[in-house]
Amino acid sequence: MKHVLFVLGLCLISLPALAQENFTLSGIVTSEKEPLPGASVGLKNRKETTFTNFEGKYSLKLPKGNYTLIFSYGNQKEIEVVLTEDQTLDVDLTNAHEALDEVFLSSIRVDATSPITFSNLSNEEIEERNLGQDIPVLMNYLPSVVTTTDAGNGVGYTSLRVRGSDATRTNVTINGIPYNDSESQGSFWVNLGDIASSTENIQLQRGVGTSTNGAGAFGASLNILTDRYREEAYAEVANSYGSYSTRKHTAKFSTGLFNNHWEFSGRASQIKSDGYIDRAASELKSYFLQGAYIDGGTLVKAVMFGGKERTYQAWYGVTQKEIDSLGRTYNPAGKYTDENGNEKFYDNQTDNYQQDHYQLLWNQTYNKNWSSNLAFHYTRGKGYYEEYEVNKALNNFGLEPFTANGEEVTKSDLVNTSWLDNHFYGTTFSANYQNSNVDVVLGGGWNRYDGDHFGEVIYTRFAQNNDPYEPFYKNNAVKTDFNVYAKATVSITDKLAAFGDLQLRTINYEGDGPTQKIDNFPINANFTFFNPKGGLTYQINRENQLYGSVAVAHREPARSDYEDAFVSGEKAPTEEQLIDYELGWRFKSNKTQVNTNLYYMSYNDQLVLTGEIDDEGAALRKNSGESYRLGLEIDANIYVNEYLTLRPNIAISQNKNQDFVADYEGEQKNFGDTDITFSPNLVAGNMIQITPFKNFKLNLLTKFVGDQYMSNLELEGSKLKAYVVNDINIQYVWQNAPLFKEVLFTGLVNNVFDEKYISNGYYDSGYVGYYPQATINFLAGMTLKF
Repeated sequence: MKHVLFVLGLCLISLPALAQENFTLSGIVTSEKEPLPGASVGLKNRKETTFTNFEGKYSLKLPKGNYTLIFSYGNQKEIEVVLTEDQTLDVDLTNAHEALDEVFLSSIRVDATSPITFSNLSNEEIEERNLGQDIPVLMNYLPSVVTTTDAGNGVGYTSLRVRGSDATRTNVTINGIPYNDSESQGSFWVNLGDIASSTENIQLQRGVGTSTNGAGAFGASLNILTDRYREEAYAEVANSYGSYSTRKHTAKFSTGLFNNHWEFSGRASQIKSDGYIDRAASELKSYFLQGAYIDGGTLVKAVMFGGKERTYQAWYGVTQKEIDSLGRTYNPAGKYTDENGNEKFYDNQTDNYQQDHYQLLWNQTYNKNWSSNLAFHYTRGKGYYEEYEVNKALNNFGLEPFTANGEEVTKSDLVNTSWLDNHFYGTTFSANYQNSNVDVVLGGGWNRYDGDHFGEVIYTRFAQNNDPYEPFYKNNAVKTDFNVYAKATVSITDKLAAFGDLQLRTINYEGDGPTQKIDNFPINANFTFFNPKGGLTYQINRENQLYGSVAVAHREPARSDYEDAFVSGEKAPTEEQLIDYELGWRFKSNKTQVNTNLYYMSYNDQLVLTGEIDDEGAALRKNSGESYRLGLEIDANIYVNEYLTLRPNIAISQNKNQDFVADYEGEQKNFGDTDITFSPNLVAGNMIQITPFKNFKLNLLTKFVGDQYMSNLELEGSKLKAYVVNDINIQYVWQNAPLFKEVLFTGLVNNVFDEKYISNGYYDSGYVGYYPQATINFLAGMTLKF
């Protein structure tokens, strides 16, 4: 029975729409008397959306009724329509309301006229399931996405892979500002607890995508836009509770627009959870503050957001033997033996970090053709993880051996903290020129990271501590990243458009000093990357569109790649190169949208996951020579009728290392073509949305992830088995409730068929660790809107 929902979802794709009389609503969208290609035309509180073609024309087929249409292209306008017959509605967006959710990301985002493969996740879709789980979990049902979580229930440390590429290969920006950590290149959502409650929308570009700021995209780009300003004042309080003592408390407010120019808004949140895994508790505190100034063509936002997290470590994983004897929630972190031989767990084996972001964003529209974006940012991060170490050599921690009872003591149990103390700052900029035939963007960014790494011993069981606690290692690293790009979309004919994108990126990375593993860790790396991209979009007719693109990307190694090679005595890792070929077909009618995409990603010296992890649970990588990812992605949005919508997706792929050479049983061996680690050949999902009556939604969500290897050697013992997970999500909106504008009730039952599945693990020379995920669990919440 556990696969019934998945099969039902795929079968329902073939259901025909119920017969009913439809009328055509069509017209032309313009600005300053020029047609606007790629403008969005949607229905308020409905899923149907279309886009204008190269001539600015749109068309929708709708049943008889009353509708509120939203026309959006940076500017936004709402128009109410009573549809009783075929109707023509032309819309001029010249003096329409400026939508901040578009302009600040216009230089790095793409739309339906671009030859780039992408998916959007709206604020409404986020709100349906926003009960405390992190951004990767909320994105789980997008095409080619696989998510995992250390604590097992989507709170705390979470991560995602796209097309088999891990989080360090996904470029993440927030309001166009780079978010990836400069050294590890990862994105740590645990530092931004409940950022989903301050997110307006998310765009996921699969593959190389368009030029962006920060680390190069080797699997995907993720663009997050935080809350837009509101014209009307509001306040809301949200609380949710669920399994494993999970609870989220959020308060938000906005002053609305006052004096025709100003708006201030904010949010404060707290999320706590015990986690599915033993002791994998999380406490996440976060905030979001924004001030907006609007004056004609001027849009300015000052944004502050951040979070402080405390999580008990759950990145050690668990062996199959431990699962069999101690249960799948067993967590070995912090284990030690006391003086009486009793096994205990250190109660402060925790990760602690605070990260604060400051952004100043300015968009200026000069006339109908010219606009610009300028942003300054600063991020302050500081924190540590604390760890109980059993019987460790004292000299590795800067402590002197000593004599006790006539014997030299060289080892001791101890507790140490490993610190990060860093600053990240810089600027991003762009200028945009557009008319009816050309859309050109010139932009770039300069960013600098300055980070200290150091460790302290805060307790020893037998030895004498340093007084005061002196760092037993300390090193500094500085990384500077600069890029400039020029991109343009040109309408060659009324049906054919060409896209070109050229980026030059330079990186300088320097560091030295001892680490916990080695006496000195010198880094002096410089890179200059040229990343050209180009493509064509052909509008066959109103409903069908073809696109194709070729993109080149490069990426520098991460800090852990250098350190792992340095410790093992291997040669330093080299930069990676990717050529990404995309060929797609988009079909859009009034009731059905289908996106089909064929991709071939050819890598040189790809840094693939080895299956091993380091002391902090981070995955290790090594250059693999030549490799590729070849796949087909299909996703659809099928509006059956006003009660039923289907949103299936499937990704079928082959991910191969070519002539893969590795050490095995003490000698170098060529394994031929092998599967790349953590790259399932089949990933599929579906959402069946049922709306039996007004203001009530029932979503049936299914995710299937095929077999995947945790080793590039295709060893059977390293295989993660396929799994299917089904969730049920309900939402009811009580409008005009007493004392409130609106009361929102939300419920989420995860893993309804109680699947005992494992989404992640590691494989190190035959030693296998797993990260079991939660069995059936629930979350329920209520939001009061004033």
